[in-house]
Amino acid sequence: MELLHDLKMMFIRLTPDLVIEHELKEARLSLLRSETLREYADSQVAYNKNRVKRLSAYGTTTEEKS
Repeated sequence: MELLHDLKMMFIRLTPDLVIEHELKEARLSLLRSETLREYADSQVAYNKNRVKRLSAYGTTTEEKS
């Protein structure tokens, strides 16, 4: 699909408005991808914090039983 768009763009006279529209679409797509990656990273951080908390609590209870 992108190849077809690129071919069409070769034959269209570029105007400042077209360039702005294209770059704005790219920027929005980039922002969406970055937000997705941030959400994933945030969930990994939360997961590992809870994991450390759980393992630390487990470690203290097993030491008391030993």
